[in-house]
Amino acid sequence: MFLVKLISYLPFSILYIFSDILYFIGYYIVGYRKKIIRENLKQAFPEKTEKERLKIERGFFRNLTDSFAETFKMYTISKEELAKRVQIENVNIPLELIKKGEVVVGMTGHFFNWEMHLLQMMGNISTQCEVVYLKVNSPFFEKLMKNIRGRFGGMLVERASFQREYLRNRDVPRLIVLAADQRPTKAEIRYWAPFMNRETIFFEGAEKLAKRFGHTVIYSDVRKPKRGHYIFTYSLMDSPPYDQAAEHSITDEFIRRTEQTIRHSPNLYLWSHNRWKVSRDFNPDKID
Repeated sequence: MFLVKLISYLPFSILYIFSDILYFIGYYIVGYRKKIIRENLKQAFPEKTEKERLKIERGFFRNLTDSFAETFKMYTISKEELAKRVQIENVNIPLELIKKGEVVVGMTGHFFNWEMHLLQMMGNISTQCEVVYLKVNSPFFEKLMKNIRGRFGGMLVERASFQREYLRNRDVPRLIVLAADQRPTKAEIRYWAPFMNRETIFFEGAEKLAKRFGHTVIYSDVRKPKRGHYIFTYSLMDSPPYDQAAEHSITDEFIRRTEQTIRHSPNLYLWSHNRWKVSRDFNPDKID
């Protein structure tokens, strides 16, 4: 951690030089997950030319390596510097609901740079924010990410223990943040729906939680005006009562909005993730 801390003290200008080097190695020499990325982009944007998809691909790689540099910087960045780089529009939406004593469910996708977004959100909402995350296998990176995400307060709950923790704190007003575009595990509720021109499996934990306990749901859109600067915009997605709501209504709306974000900022999405690893005729017991 000492080395990480030293690296994090470097200015963004120096960190981006390392990012440029990593981009060259990862893209032109190693070809990190190029086969998966190109297949995902081909399926998602069949209307685009190969040249247009390659432009998205290169933009994605740039954002990927930049995110590594930026995440290291998050280890020591000040609230003031972070606020200059990450703007959250309509943050008053969850804050006002929390002040009224409500629990709010925030749904987002894996768009760059979600780590900067989480940290800035923690700085805005502090102890009234709970982030549900997926534990990584490496003890070092698990500790690193927990240290980064918890710097400005807030709560971190590993996905496997979320249900238990929620029931224990169900009446505590807060924003619960879930990355709802991940591939489900065997134990999670699954739903198949069209997403970026392919049948895609989703877990419906956020929807089931919101409808069962009557929580308002918000969505986070993202744009990147320039390198190292992000604008996240919160918007109301659905709210109780849900008595007349159609089945899967919240998940379907999340899918629609995620697609919308992808289409206006395609190089910000995590195309290297093997999101479509399984087909609809899969065996659920064999999901990783």
